[in-house]
Amino acid sequence: MAERSPFIWHELVAPDQERSGKFFSDLFGWTRRRVDAGPFGTYTLFQKNGQDVAGMMNPATDTPDQGSFWHAYIAVGDVDECARRVALLGGHLVVPPHDVLEVGRICVVADPTGALAHLLQPTSSFNPA
Repeated sequence: MAERSPFIWHELVAPDQERSGKFFSDLFGWTRRRVDAGPFGTYTLFQKNGQDVAGMMNPATDTPDQGSFWHAYIAVGDVDECARRVALLGGHLVVPPHDVLEVGRICVVADPTGALAHLLQPTSSFNPA
């Protein structure tokens, strides 16, 4: 992948997007743009100077019940190949690879200790700040 950090997107999972979104927007000087995410409800894009800098979503049905939290996406060249290798390395697949329109292909894996990692094979048009 690119020469820069492989951590390419940060996302807040929050059951109360209004309160969390206002807090982080006020703290960092971000604006918010809400997007219809279909069955997942509203997805909020945090922006700085018109550039997307992070996202926020409602907890999904497979989200551990741990309150609000931030997580990062790690860029990979082939998310399906990474998903295939997880069990061989002693980890497990938490959320199987799936496509996210205009973003890329993602999955969630856990290492042998339970540490979660969100993997993203970005589309060529995905260009976070």
